[in-house]
Amino acid sequence: MDKLIESIEKIAPPSGAGGAGTVLVTGGAGEIGSAICKTFAENGYSVIATYNSNSVKAERLLAELNVISESKTQHSSFITQHSIFHAPTTDAQKVEELKAFVAEKYGKLDVLVNNAGITTPVPHEDLEGLTDGWIDKIMQTNFRGSFAMCRAMKEVLENSSLIANHSSLIVNISSIAGIYGIGSNVAYCASKAAIDSMTRSLARALAPKIRVVSVSPGFVEGEYTKNFDQQFLQNQRDNTPLGRFATGSDVAQAVFALATSLTFTTGTILTVDGGRLLK
Repeated sequence: MDKLIESIEKIAPPSGAGGAGTVLVTGGAGEIGSAICKTFAENGYSVIATYNSNSVKAERLLAELNVISESKTQHSSFITQHSIFHAPTTDAQKVEELKAFVAEKYGKLDVLVNNAGITTPVPHEDLEGLTDGWIDKIMQTNFRGSFAMCRAMKEVLENSSLIANHSSLIVNISSIAGIYGIGSNVAYCASKAAIDSMTRSLARALAPKIRVVSVSPGFVEGEYTKNFDQQFLQNQRDNTPLGRFATGSDVAQAVFALATSLTFTTGTILTVDGGRLLK
């Protein structure tokens, strides 16, 4: 247990989570992940954000979440407990430590958001450019890592369902690349299609205690787009009926709606693409 505590970067106070509920977001310090974390914190949730390597960004996110919650407690009786945890989703030992941490410090989990993912720009016609190494990294992180988190958090998600008497929720952050096969590279598109298939399979297998939904953005403005060819990005923007890329906030609002409003939704794909699939 001492080793477990040593592995935790910041932990919540030793008691069950209060507030509106508890959400765990993998890759929580990134563009989309931080927007999701902040949206839930603003609405009274306790947030657990995992990170892969950038502890500085994770610490900054934790401070921001605490500021959000401190401002909210002036107008609410909710008590929130935010945490960050170093747990690459491809590291089985770290995932097990995270599982134990959530069970011990929170006791339940209302929402799991599988947001951690990687890619690299490789033109689809450049078959040699998409190396075996990158294919393995993308599939391991995007698909295997998401499944590992579902497997690890199943029990605490079911605990939440029993306590609250309604379904808990898994949201897999996918991409419209998994639907129409246009994206940063072929393996990335395949990994997102695999996530969507997993969403359907697990929605059937885990019902009625746990709902499972894919949220599929188009291109998301920010860090993610910095490494792409600008002409390619402009072409994608021009072919989006609403005339812009999604923002992290757009994705976060979709995830939050699934948790709080769209509670009879499972096994489907919610696109956040400004109509990109129409063209």
